[in-house]
Amino acid sequence: MRTAQEVRHSRAYGIAIAVGLIAYGVVHLLIAWIALQLAFGKSSQEASQQGALKELAGNPLGGALLWVVAIGLLALVIWRVLELVYGDLDLEKKVSATGRAIVYLVLGISAIKVAVGSGGSSTSQQQSLSAKVMSHGPGRVLIVVVGVVIIGIGVRQLHKAVTKKFTEDLVGGVSDVTVLLGRTGYAAKGVAFGVVGVLFGWAAIAYDPKKAGGLDTALHTIKEQAFGSVLLTVLAIGLAAFGLYCFSWSQNARR
Repeated sequence: MRTAQEVRHSRAYGIAIAVGLIAYGVVHLLIAWIALQLAFGKSSQEASQQGALKELAGNPLGGALLWVVAIGLLALVIWRVLELVYGDLDLEKKVSATGRAIVYLVLGISAIKVAVGSGGSSTSQQQSLSAKVMSHGPGRVLIVVVGVVIIGIGVRQLHKAVTKKFTEDLVGGVSDVTVLLGRTGYAAKGVAFGVVGVLFGWAAIAYDPKKAGGLDTALHTIKEQAFGSVLLTVLAIGLAAFGLYCFSWSQNARR
């Protein structure tokens, strides 16, 4: 029986990680496409990861592609778990690996739900959960804490963009184009997380769960601002850049 260490260095394991990162990139490209349509008032899909998966499901071979996405993302969960167990990571990297594993797991499960036709609206689910939490005494404080944590994640994404820290995830020669895509993509994700975090805090202060709707609510909020369509278009370009960066990452992933 092969040990976990042998699996980590196998060709099949490397291919699984590559497929997962490509799937992750495709999801971001679809979110960018939905956001771009929203900027021009033509979007009929939720501007979120759930909406991106539903957009994929609506295309020819969408069902099969969703299963590929789900399997790839779950492979990324295994990648991060093995990294946590066998990798020589400091505390910061352990926290990062744990967070990434959770993101991949949630997204992978969402892909499975959409593939079997049971995926609902993530925005309405988040708003419903926020309403339940706020109905309890310390609930509003908890929502504020969640908002602060999300803003912290956004700041971390921006820090990666400025310092190019994301290049630590890559091995081999890294082109200037890859670095540019990574910096642009992480900056866009940082802004998106920041807006989501602020909206969660605003929802708690205003006692309005509808404001705590995640990425879709954040993008609609941006659209409603002065020059919102322009801002949303720029953000969509940034999210698309991250999707393209994931394609390059899939070929140069450190494992």
